[in-house]
Amino acid sequence: RSVMRRPNSIPIFGICLGNQLLSLAAGAKTYKMKFGNRGMNQPAIDLRTTRCYITPQNHGFAVDTSSLPSEWVPLMVNANDGTNEGVIHKMRPWFSVQFHPEACGGPTDTAFLFHSFIRSISEPFSTSVTTIPYSLPVAQRKVLVLGSGGLTIGQAGEFDYSGSQAIKALRESGVQSIVINPNIATVQTSAGYADRVYFLPVTPEFVTHVIKRERPDGIFCTFGGQTALNCAVKLNEQGVFEKYNVRVLGTPISAIITTEDRELFAQ
Repeated sequence: RSVMRRPNSIPIFGICLGNQLLSLAAGAKTYKMKFGNRGMNQPAIDLRTTRCYITPQNHGFAVDTSSLPSEWVPLMVNANDGTNEGVIHKMRPWFSVQFHPEACGGPTDTAFLFHSFIRSISEPFSTSVTTIPYSLPVAQRKVLVLGSGGLTIGQAGEFDYSGSQAIKALRESGVQSIVINPNIATVQTSAGYADRVYFLPVTPEFVTHVIKRERPDGIFCTFGGQTALNCAVKLNEQGVFEKYNVRVLGTPISAIITTEDRELFAQ
């Protein structure tokens, strides 16, 4: 902390415990992890590029990124548990990582960090840091697909095709698929496609009953044409998705509403 207070910015590079020390010196807090991260193959994502590196680690504490001062930002995040893997100052040549880039006995993916540190020594000028918002992927175990319904203009064969492809993609990803579609003459309701099919009208009332019964993690609203879109908007207005903790996958409801309103879409 005394070095950081000096008028001339002396470059600082923290490694492993150095990440916690630098964060504490900056004013952040640390906490004890339940298990810790130990091993030679921990994935760390660089928030400047979202590129993932394999790193060696051995630590039981982590930095609480919510306690970082405004002039500091997270540099790396663990792709397994979302814990902090590094911090960096927005303008000063100060940064640290929770893993071991020297890779003594481990992968050398992050050896470039030493070159970055040496460059900050030989070229001591301030540079701004830009990071990319990142969130860990949320695993979906069961997904509800609003089907194409009856054969009408705008939601006939083209949506039956796209819906059946979505069901195939879910199956290949190991995700259970539930389909609501009253039309028995569609590919997506054929045997061997979805894990479960409800031959029910695609209306808020019936979809709510299915959601209550199946408790899906997510829902696809854009593979059933206009009927499915209107139904999804109504369900969102009624708070059904929030009540049963169903995540809208793909196109968000706000975008559906905008595209349905010609004036909003034009703006």
